[in-house]
Amino acid sequence: LLLGSLWLLATPPASSIFQRPTGSPAPPHLQYLLEPLHPTVHTQRGATVTLPCVLRALPRNYRVKWSKVEPANYRENIIIITNGLYHKNYGPLSPRVSLRHSHRYDASLTITDVALEDEGRYRCQLVNGLEDESISLTLHLEGVVFPYQPSNGRYKFNYQEAKRACEQQDSRLATYQQLYKAWTEGLDWCNAGWILEGTVHYPIINSREPCGGRLLLPGVRSYGARDKQKDRFDAFCFTSALQGQVYFIRGHLNFKEATQACHNHGATIAKVGQLYSAWKFSQLDRCDGGWLADGSVRYPIAIPRQRCGGLPDPGVRSFGFPNKEMRAYGTYCFTG
Repeated sequence: LLLGSLWLLATPPASSIFQRPTGSPAPPHLQYLLEPLHPTVHTQRGATVTLPCVLRALPRNYRVKWSKVEPANYRENIIIITNGLYHKNYGPLSPRVSLRHSHRYDASLTITDVALEDEGRYRCQLVNGLEDESISLTLHLEGVVFPYQPSNGRYKFNYQEAKRACEQQDSRLATYQQLYKAWTEGLDWCNAGWILEGTVHYPIINSREPCGGRLLLPGVRSYGARDKQKDRFDAFCFTSALQGQVYFIRGHLNFKEATQACHNHGATIAKVGQLYSAWKFSQLDRCDGGWLADGSVRYPIAIPRQRCGGLPDPGVRSFGFPNKEMRAYGTYCFTG
């Protein structure tokens, strides 16, 4: 164990390509690691979550390595390495991860204050010479996907600009799995947008002429991989639960006055992702248009009714990006 600890402290972190060879045989029966009862672990932003990895026996001179596969580049980034006695953390997750270690066979990974970027696939690997074994788990955040475009119109973002735009609105680019799940739950949007993997898609529930034609079946339509620098589309953003509250201030305010009104209440003007989160998780329901931090005006409808837009489904409605000098709306504020 002492030799293992010296190796642990002396070995630098590394990233490698995590590949699944085509046509490769099924993985061998696990000798030391227990198969997880549930390969997908569900959580929300801000929570504390544990990814299980339990040994059935302790081989001699073993190490356990936790890593995460990043969907944007399919690289496997090391999070933590332990030999059962000592451990070392690596990478941006380092301040928020630890080993649960509830008993000597327990190598489960605990993540505190879960962030949007924590969602994805994790691997617990037992390194034991020729007898290496691993299990994979998926961390799934409950959340909401929303389409986003800037004030100057549709199809203005390259990939990096779309990524920044989502982050500025308290969200991140959605993964394909998140977009697909949103489509199964009713997301119908005709404009194509970037997702985290660097591909471009749009979800269609109701087939229609401007959106690929009436003859195509509903689904998540794909433009495939595009040039991340040159090609321009909208963005599909993903956000999860808030650590705070969104509320409405009534008035006839221009954008500057709306920002100041929130500040006077000890809050900030809400971001688009925060409004979507409050609608999704707190059932925020208001028929009043309000300014948001990006200069757009929107309102959340949890209970559809004729006098609030007339649309039959719940959602966050948009008035677009009015002139910021217009005194016609209230404001949505966020305090956390």
